[in-house]
Amino acid sequence: MSVNVNRNVLDQFYRYKMPRLIAKVEGKGNGIKTVIVNMVDVAKALNRPPTYPTKYFGCELGAQTQFDAKNDRYIVNGSHEANKLQDMLDGFIRKYVLCSECDNPETDLNVNPKKQTIGSACKACGYRGMLDTRHKLCTFILKNPPESDSTCVKEKKDKKNRKKDKENGSGGGEAGNHNDVDAPDAVDGEDEDDDWAEETTEEAQRRRMEEISDHAKNLTLSEDLEKTLEERVNMFYNFVKLKKESEAMDSADKEILAEAERLDVRAMGPLILSELLFNENIRDQIKKYKRHFLRFCHNDKKAQKYLLGGFECLVKLHQGQLLPRVPIILKDLYDADLLEEDVILSWAEKVSKKYVSKELAKEIHAKAAPFVKWLKEAEEESEGSEEDDENVEVVYSSSARELKVETIQPEKAEEDDLDIDAI
Repeated sequence: MSVNVNRNVLDQFYRYKMPRLIAKVEGKGNGIKTVIVNMVDVAKALNRPPTYPTKYFGCELGAQTQFDAKNDRYIVNGSHEANKLQDMLDGFIRKYVLCSECDNPETDLNVNPKKQTIGSACKACGYRGMLDTRHKLCTFILKNPPESDSTCVKEKKDKKNRKKDKENGSGGGEAGNHNDVDAPDAVDGEDEDDDWAEETTEEAQRRRMEEISDHAKNLTLSEDLEKTLEERVNMFYNFVKLKKESEAMDSADKEILAEAERLDVRAMGPLILSELLFNENIRDQIKKYKRHFLRFCHNDKKAQKYLLGGFECLVKLHQGQLLPRVPIILKDLYDADLLEEDVILSWAEKVSKKYVSKELAKEIHAKAAPFVKWLKEAEEESEGSEEDDENVEVVYSSSARELKVETIQPEKAEEDDLDIDAI
């Protein structure tokens, strides 16, 4: 049974059709896997290699994939229903098949591994644009471009083979006919002669070395995402550490964010930054590196949770100096917009031993209790009358070791005084 390539189109006479996915579950236990029986036919209808949608399923499901092109077997580890895979295929079609202008699937992918770019060209409306390469599938596509590139390489090899055959056939000819025989060989070998001439110049050698360096760099960039999370976190840690040691940290906030996004560890950025940039003088350092942390924490609650984890680790390292000042430091982070109110309240509800021991975590939460209480009361009072708000004030002192809540009594007007405006 066939379905519309763009399933948002309900027209039964829609010209772009594809077979419905057929999935077959094989194996048991840890060896269970899902074989997509008709992946070749589906991919042909989409004008894409069958490895692309299969790999897309693996990226979305967090599962390993296997390709057996000879036997047309395309496998995703685990047990997956055909309807679920069909819905995921819609996402692949939307990202990598449909034209972003006219929504027609008559597109070709133009892959440039050297520049790490993937372009899309529509044969229906003529639109040309670049695809978003942040998805993990793009790394696979850059390493495995469509077959058009390999076809060109094959044609070049055939051309060289034809030249060699001509040379072998002309070896026993007469001396007077050498010019006639060599002429076509020179035409066939023109590209190679030009390349050889360029290699003898310093400019060509310099250009060739730059191309090799760029290729190696791009290869490294694409391979980094294939590494484990721990390896990528260590790479980001070393990157930030190098910036700090080279005294380039003040202006490196954008570079640090870009590196974290490249390695897909953005949410964990505040945890690494707090380890490298904070010490017992954290209150001054919050002001100094506020911009760096805001790059990660602004409107990102997950990053803020990692910042709280980094703060707990910092208290463990400088327990004597920082433990009594926990509420004041949390207030500084809150005032700097690095932590949102609901994130702090959620953190305060449960003691976790993820970053420090449970005993120390309880102490940190106990010290933070006055600040948390103030946040809760401020939230409740914001819903009350303005008169109540005027009678409660939280006093913070730069020299104070603990947060204090003071109630201010409203001043009573003396009976002898007469307010003319009140009459």
